Amino acid sequence: MAALENVDACVFDAYGTLFDVIAAAKHCQEDLGDDWGQLAQIWRDKQLQYTWLRSLMGEYVPFWQVTQDGLDYALATLNIDDQDLRKRLLDIYLQLDAYPEVKDMLTRLKAGGLKTAILSNGSRDMLASAVDNAGIEDVLDGVLSVEALGIYKPHPSVYQMAVDDLGVAKERVCFMSSNAWDACAAANFGFRVVWVNRFGQAEERIPGQQEHEITDLSQLPPLLGL
Repeated sequence: MAALENVDACVFDAYGTLFDVIAAAKHCQEDLGDDWGQLAQIWRDKQLQYTWLRSLMGEYVPFWQVTQDGLDYALATLNIDDQDLRKRLLDIYLQLDAYPEVKDMLTRLKAGGLKTAILSNGSRDMLASAVDNAGIEDVLDGVLSVEALGIYKPHPSVYQMAVDDLGVAKERVCFMSSNAWDACAAANFGFRVVWVNRFGQAEERIPGQQEHEITDLSQLPPLLGL
């Protein structure tokens, strides 16, 4: 695999890329039983769908509200009426597990002289909690939330935030996401993109083409020659 050259900054999506979005349901398997995997999938699907629909409708609310709405839809779909369980799932979501390779990967990028940042739909409080729980604050130059704009990915203005905050030209920014649609949109914007295809997804049929595809973030530093 050819190395990625002329990169000054690495920017990461948060949920599903750095943080395990199914961790909350996974930690509640004892209460959810065999429904835990289905709940996790419905919750995530609706969470994303509501960001797109609200952006199109011009009805922005913070990602924490969208996250709660997605969970409520999933619980209703599975006929689960348990407020204590709902609260537990949301509490865990605020401190999602980071994937095991994340901290070492970010440390290597920083040691190699690259700027690092998160660019996420997540609200500021959600991201601060997840970053603190993962212990990665000291290896990040920025944690950027769409909350400042009031619109969600894949709007181009979201990706522009990273350019403006880091002071790096978009063609020298390497962007990582596990969400195929996000990877495409970032590439269409003009970022250099590495799709972190953790889940063996098929490629999307929308504009934008990533330069590389990896299965987890441990493969990123070698790709950058680090």
